[in-house]
Amino acid sequence: MPAAVFSLAFAAFAIGTTEFVIVGLLPDIGRAFGISVSTAGLLVSFYALAITVGTPVVSAVTARLPRRALLLALMAFFTLCNLAAGLSTAFPALLVIRIVMAVAHGVFFGLGTTVAMSLVPSEKSGRAVAIMVSGLTVAMVTGVPGGTWLGDLMSWRLPFLVVAAMGALATIGLWRFLPALAAQRSAGTVLSQLALLKSQALMPLYAIAALGMGATFAVFTYLSPLLAHATGFRSEGVTLGLMVFGLGSVVGTISGGRLSDRYGPKLSMNIALAGIAASVGTLLLTAHHPVLVLVNLFVWGAFAFAVPPIMQATVVLVARRVAPEAVGTAAGLNVAAFNLGISGGSFVGGLTLAGVDVLTTVYAGVALAVVGLVVVARYRWSERPAVVRARDALGRCKDAVVCRAQQATRSSSLARRSP
Repeated sequence: MPAAVFSLAFAAFAIGTTEFVIVGLLPDIGRAFGISVSTAGLLVSFYALAITVGTPVVSAVTARLPRRALLLALMAFFTLCNLAAGLSTAFPALLVIRIVMAVAHGVFFGLGTTVAMSLVPSEKSGRAVAIMVSGLTVAMVTGVPGGTWLGDLMSWRLPFLVVAAMGALATIGLWRFLPALAAQRSAGTVLSQLALLKSQALMPLYAIAALGMGATFAVFTYLSPLLAHATGFRSEGVTLGLMVFGLGSVVGTISGGRLSDRYGPKLSMNIALAGIAASVGTLLLTAHHPVLVLVNLFVWGAFAFAVPPIMQATVVLVARRVAPEAVGTAAGLNVAAFNLGISGGSFVGGLTLAGVDVLTTVYAGVALAVVGLVVVARYRWSERPAVVRARDALGRCKDAVVCRAQQATRSSSLARRSP
């Protein structure tokens, strides 16, 4: 893999740390500004909302800009935002900083995945996306406990300053390793790019992405009380459970990219969604057994976070075919879909939780995964198998001359069969 892909992964790690670190800092921020923890929680909910709403618009507006320069500008802006957050003296200012930083997060991640795919041969595109996404999943594992530790060590401000330093290093890494990248060719108007929301090829993919994340976060959002009340874990056990889930998510991220490259998106998403439904449903049996529930959490995390690399790579590949002038916007919309799934899944899980046993969230998670499987089954993948076969043959081919001959033979065969 090119060094630039790993630079993008480190940048994703810094961005993900900012997203997740706030969770462990909410009580300290509430005390510092004299507000309730629920009010401080707006720093989390508004962040997700800003990604969902702002990413598609800003992605469309910036589509004509050279991609290398845009990625560097976004990372530098992200770094300054974290520095400003660490120095902020009023809660409204901190909230505004988080909102604009979230938009930069979404645009960077959407654009970064398209760039990562462009830096490698097509048969490794899923793995390139997986490496970048792994930065985000590693941040999920380390962000909450690491941020809480730093906050306890000195102040809630310290984690933001540390992330600002990470952002500066990521900016230097991108400047050093990213090659020159042109803007998207023939980028249309903002309205024409946002017309992707009407695309019959892309909208079902966004729905699958949202349902896949929603199925997990309908339960994961309430995992701490589930482990505390159903399993009987104390705070240390809850932290261990979250870390085990996070480790599974790292394995799933890498495996999801390889699965997509080898078997294509349809089979890969069927495996991921069926795995989510099964592992979430199994919590009804394992939640009362400490050892079994930890194994369950690892398996669930692996299936859950196979979804982002599979769907992000698929959206980019389909967008290159149906909307080559708006690939970055298409990828940004998928990032928005992921966050819509996170917030929507949390909301649905909360509805099932109201006044009932926390394990009832399991039913919401399974239901969303099953709906996702239905959408996968109904989506028209008819044009994808040829792409998958060509990519698979390219991946197995050891001799460049033979490989080109095989591709030419396959292309002429397909042409003869076409009406």
